[in-house]
Amino acid sequence: MSNDLSPEAAPGERTGEGWFVDARCTNCDVARQLAPDVIREQDGRAEVIRQPQNESEQRQLYAAAFACHTRSIRHPAHHLTPDLDPFPLALDDTVQLCGHNSRHTAGANAYLLRRPDGSTMMIDTPRWSDELATRYEALGPVTDVLLTHRDHAAHGRRYADRFRARLWIHEGDLDAAPDADHVIGGTDPVEIGAGVTAYPLPGHTRGSVLYLADGRYCFSGDSFYWSRTTADLEVAASVTWYSITELAASLARTAPRLRFEWVLPGHGDRKRLPAEEMARRLEQLTARTRTLQPQPIDFTAVRW
Repeated sequence: MSNDLSPEAAPGERTGEGWFVDARCTNCDVARQLAPDVIREQDGRAEVIRQPQNESEQRQLYAAAFACHTRSIRHPAHHLTPDLDPFPLALDDTVQLCGHNSRHTAGANAYLLRRPDGSTMMIDTPRWSDELATRYEALGPVTDVLLTHRDHAAHGRRYADRFRARLWIHEGDLDAAPDADHVIGGTDPVEIGAGVTAYPLPGHTRGSVLYLADGRYCFSGDSFYWSRTTADLEVAASVTWYSITELAASLARTAPRLRFEWVLPGHGDRKRLPAEEMARRLEQLTARTRTLQPQPIDFTAVRW
């Protein structure tokens, strides 16, 4: 696993000192999620707005650099060495952020979910690395790799085989993981394990699924996310590959069944709110989504 930030490795490098974002940035938003104090969106890409002023901001930049799927967050004199890697990064005592986002999943976030028996489930996949698998497995044996949809399936089989875990996907996206061990069908909820339920949510893709755990955690894939721009739950209407109409119907069918505090998406930001507040916002999102019409795919229109 090479974590080197070699000075000659990327286009767009600047001379001088200090952190910067090189020209490979795809504006995926991951860096701004992890380093909100020092990285902002400018002209359709991430930019370091100022150099870190304390240890906390330095840690933010290292987290963003290790997560960036294009390795675009750079320092001309620093290398990313394993001792600086914060991942997996605890969000609370149950969920860890995997980091090391993959180019093959468009830079999506992936998560580890600890279970009461000491085992772990992986939701979506970071980039593949045997060294990373060892890091993740140190938290507890991984029993299941849960794919939310086709866009995040790239390394599912490899991680599942490495962990000797079961790989899950919905039948609507089965061609993205045809060797999955468990195939979710239809639109009815499916129990994955104690406290963990899959809710099919066709819309973003035909086989999109969200996973609800312990009445607290909603791993929403790309079905909905927390937007810092609107300070609310949102759907990525301009990046809905299958049907925004179907997504509206899925939310109408499923939202009343869901109770959670954390929204943990693949793309877009994470957020924790009281369950009652999340339920209210999800109800409002469902109503707003019913009013949306199909539109051309446009990544630049997403309101991060």
